[in-house]
Amino acid sequence: MIVFDLKCSDEHVFEAWFKSSGAYEEQRAQGLIACPFCGDVMITKAVMAPAVAAKGNQVPEKAPLSPEGFKAALAAIAQLQAKQLETSTWVGDAFAEKARSMHQGDAPEAPIHGQATLAEARALVEDGVPVAPLLVPVVPPEARN
Repeated sequence: MIVFDLKCSDEHVFEAWFKSSGAYEEQRAQGLIACPFCGDVMITKAVMAPAVAAKGNQVPEKAPLSPEGFKAALAAIAQLQAKQLETSTWVGDAFAEKARSMHQGDAPEAPIHGQATLAEARALVEDGVPVAPLLVPVVPPEARN
């Protein structure tokens, strides 16, 4: 396995693993690699720092999370997100409109959450509106039992 730092035409840099350098080239040529931030498939290799082996007297890196550790981390993230959503207002499909209105000073700032299309979210980010995706899916109030 080999890891590459990749960059899209919008200058987003991200990391991806491949079986080989040839596998990367093949997937890139077929448009199978997409930027996780904007979905762009115009991908190139970004400048990478060389991998330098650690000295023999250093403490080894921590092992990857076990399935139980991963579940616990995800539960902690969900718990933190749920606590933040308690003070936030659900605005549904009007999220992009309301976030932009607050950013432009046309409405008072307040914590909100809701739904936006990929195009709406991309436009908000490009316009400097401070938004972030929710890490754990939220069930809209009208869809709850």
